[in-house]
Amino acid sequence: MANVTFTSPRLQRDVTVYAVAGDTHTLLSVAKQHKVPLNFECENGECGSCLIQVSVLSGKAPVGMSLTEKEKTVLRYAGKITQAQIDDAETNDRPPPWRLACQFIVRHEDVLVTF
Repeated sequence: MANVTFTSPRLQRDVTVYAVAGDTHTLLSVAKQHKVPLNFECENGECGSCLIQVSVLSGKAPVGMSLTEKEKTVLRYAGKITQAQIDDAETNDRPPPWRLACQFIVRHEDVLVTF
């Protein structure tokens, strides 16, 4: 289990929910299940409307996670990620802080999601 805390000016207060680590559900589906008003349009990693910032709360190094090709393209186009960050993510398993909720799979670590 992982605790996912959502924070945003759109929320009256932060919302923390439990997510089953590695169940292949995206962070967007977790947000929808718990009625967290995360922006989204295509749900396919192409539009970038579900842009989020993810911080690991455990104090440990974040668990590496592959970026999809769609996610790399959208995040680079939006100016949220550099080629150096993509290379670092792929070589050293260091995920970048900006992700797309429709592509991000919850791992076994507590995270803060800012949107």
